[in-house]
Amino acid sequence: MGNAMLLLLPLLSLAMSSRSLALNQDFCVGDLARGETPAGYPCKPEATVTTEDFCYRGLATTGPTVNPFNIALSSAFFTRFPGVNGLGISAARVDFSPGGIVPLHSHPSGTELIYVVEGTLSAGFISSTSNKVYTSTLRKGDLMVFPQGLLHFQINDSGGGGDGNNATAAMALSFYSSSNPGLQIMDLALFANNLPTDVLSKVTVLDDLEIRKLKSLFRGTG
Repeated sequence: MGNAMLLLLPLLSLAMSSRSLALNQDFCVGDLARGETPAGYPCKPEATVTTEDFCYRGLATTGPTVNPFNIALSSAFFTRFPGVNGLGISAARVDFSPGGIVPLHSHPSGTELIYVVEGTLSAGFISSTSNKVYTSTLRKGDLMVFPQGLLHFQINDSGGGGDGNNATAAMALSFYSSSNPGLQIMDLALFANNLPTDVLSKVTVLDDLEIRKLKSLFRGTG
């Protein structure tokens, strides 16, 4: 029995620690002025919390353009919408010009659920175990889920005819299982940094000329 208890003690300790970190109040509106911590923002005093802390209107209009991807992005993460702080949920809006893309990227801290509001998108993700690709054509009203941490993408490939007259825009809303899901875009991670070209050539199997071209596009150095 003594040896069994010694084995169980670390598990019990972990369980108690997890319980102590659980949400034990109705909400924790982020006090952005006090700075971010590893667990999110400290809570505003409840006496200063208002209804407006739980409302966000930043997704009603098109957000800033993200070049060179031909999209516009608006986010409702906890840094912009303090009411979701600590609640494990957030959202974003993406407006796609014809040909617009959300390139391969991942969210280290949250699963994404995308809902197509207008237009048609090609979307997919890559599994980490077998590198199998799961893709689908999403139309208005469709949903697709991208599991946490996996590389995924969306493309508005409604190119229309040769004159572009039939090209259409698209818009989608994304919802995340975290108030701060994080974001790493593969193109930027590779080519918007100062990693030397010769090193990148070795780890990506791309030639120097192509790497220099991509570093110039994404303002990388090295």
